[in-house]
Amino acid sequence: MTRWLAGSTAIVLLLCGAVVAWPGRLEAQRAPTGASAPLAAVDVEPIDVEARPIKSFVRVGGAQRVFGKLEFRGGLVLTSRSSRFGGLSGLEIAADGRRFVAASDESGWVTGEIVYDGSRPRGLAGVRIGGFTALSGRSLERKRDHDAESVVLLDGTLAAGTLLFGFERNHRIGRFPVRDGVVGPPTGYLKLPPEARRMKSNKGFEAVGVIRGGAHKGAVIAFAERFTNEQGHHTGWLWIGGAEPQRLHVTDIGEFDLTDVKSLPDGSLLLLERRFRWLEGVRMRLRRIAAGDVRPGALLAGEVLIEADLSSEIDNMEGLAIHRGAGGETVLTLVSDDNFNSVLQRTLLLQFTLREDGLATAAPAR
Repeated sequence: MTRWLAGSTAIVLLLCGAVVAWPGRLEAQRAPTGASAPLAAVDVEPIDVEARPIKSFVRVGGAQRVFGKLEFRGGLVLTSRSSRFGGLSGLEIAADGRRFVAASDESGWVTGEIVYDGSRPRGLAGVRIGGFTALSGRSLERKRDHDAESVVLLDGTLAAGTLLFGFERNHRIGRFPVRDGVVGPPTGYLKLPPEARRMKSNKGFEAVGVIRGGAHKGAVIAFAERFTNEQGHHTGWLWIGGAEPQRLHVTDIGEFDLTDVKSLPDGSLLLLERRFRWLEGVRMRLRRIAAGDVRPGALLAGEVLIEADLSSEIDNMEGLAIHRGAGGETVLTLVSDDNFNSVLQRTLLLQFTLREDGLATAAPAR
């Protein structure tokens, strides 16, 4: 997570520091959770979230709807009177595009449903926020222990399944059960590579995904927000079939940070990136990486699908989710981390259709 403030007339950088607390060997420790037993969640609170529609992705002259290989479907500016709402740094959405779970880098997890008007997102309903716990069920109180930056569905569904949450500062990737909008205590953690000890405290596991197809279907893939090798390439790891994590890299184009990664059904990857500079503000980029390129030891480059700056309706874009629309089209949903700064930043939810041969285009918005 990068601390920054951006507005139409002012951009201020927030500096944050923390001491890294290393959790030691994070082998799979499992705490039994019955399939029908209620989850021992903590600090669960229903909240109201208000939504203002974003009808155009372009701030000025908003008739354009196609940007690179993406078509804008609609978006929302999300606000809430709850002081716990904000900091959304990771996102996962159910197959029908409605139920969602988000990772908040301050408050824990957020769940609910996206409400639509045709193909446009119209608002959120049934939103709940809850805190993370340790394996023992004890509430995590320290920032370094509950700084969640990424989330992905490992198995099952968002109604009854297992999520992976990636954390920074106290770097780790944990398995958490989810049932009916409630996230329970972790059942274990992935074993981390030794070099992950060297990640900066607030540049950790910002991007965690599960490969959905291809030769490495089911493998977990994770990238640090910024952890480069001697050649300046971003560093990530693959967990294949329960084996030791194996390193791979992504080319650093223009000094963007990596903020999320998700897999398409064929096993190709979409990589969300973000860059901040004092004089230019914030920018975002999406890259697609072919499934056949993803393997241990690879240097990934990929194809740029879209790049945007503050002339478009973006903020600190950190979360990405993928689902199929009603017409079979691939829908991408992005969320932003407002750093709990409602004065100069916003929590945005943006949806796009991925346009390419063989995929349906977006249904007409209405």
